[in-house]
Amino acid sequence: MTATVLAIDKAHSFRSPWPALRRAETTVRTESLPGQAGNRLLAMLPAAEYQRLLPHMVPVPLLLGQAIYQAGSPAHQVFFPTDGIVSMVHLTAAGESSELAVVGNEGVLGIFQILSGVMSWPYSSVVYAAGHALRIPASVLKQEFERCGVLFDVLMRYTQLLMTQVAQTGVCNRHHTVEQQLCRLILLSLDRLPSNGVVLTHELIGRMLGVRREGVSQAAKHLQQAGMIQYRRGHITVLDRAKLERRVCECYAVVRREQHRLLMG
Repeated sequence: MTATVLAIDKAHSFRSPWPALRRAETTVRTESLPGQAGNRLLAMLPAAEYQRLLPHMVPVPLLLGQAIYQAGSPAHQVFFPTDGIVSMVHLTAAGESSELAVVGNEGVLGIFQILSGVMSWPYSSVVYAAGHALRIPASVLKQEFERCGVLFDVLMRYTQLLMTQVAQTGVCNRHHTVEQQLCRLILLSLDRLPSNGVVLTHELIGRMLGVRREGVSQAAKHLQQAGMIQYRRGHITVLDRAKLERRVCECYAVVRREQHRLLMG
């Protein structure tokens, strides 16, 4: 994975400091992308339910910095990541941002459109680890959801997990140090990626955690000096995960336990 610095488009208003949405309709070879097994929620579906969804699914790339959803804008598509990671972020009127949750191949983007039927969301969703997703119209997924089959149960379980992550992120931002928050972000990323490294610049981490870039630099320096990570040109490589897990706050364990209980139990 190439280390890429997220470029901020200054032409956008305070509501959108992230790069403008770049079309995901770029030609992609379907056979080069994971199918059902690439997303853990889809992998839980019986063949009959998955086959009803399959004709409506389109493989799309997730581009670094791409805004999958813009706050308040219509969202008629749902995305099942197969690799890559998307961050759900809130942006204040002053232009400050803070992460609410991360979504990778364990989840789905657009779940609240399915539950509520409202095709807009007050938060943005931005790619911070490039990859791919399976895109499907929200109307199609909602129709299958209303059959009250396995998909219904799977999405309700995932909603509970997502709510847990959002709540725990709020606790973490309020009560724990920048270093602990950085450990949590790194571990959540590793759980959703096939490697022991992630591309994250200090500026991007600061935007996600809602802290100053200098605080991120200091925290990363401490973790590197302790032999837990290696940070070079926006690329974080984990050298000792066990140490990182001992340094992180309890928020990471809470979310991980819930994921195992709700989706893997």
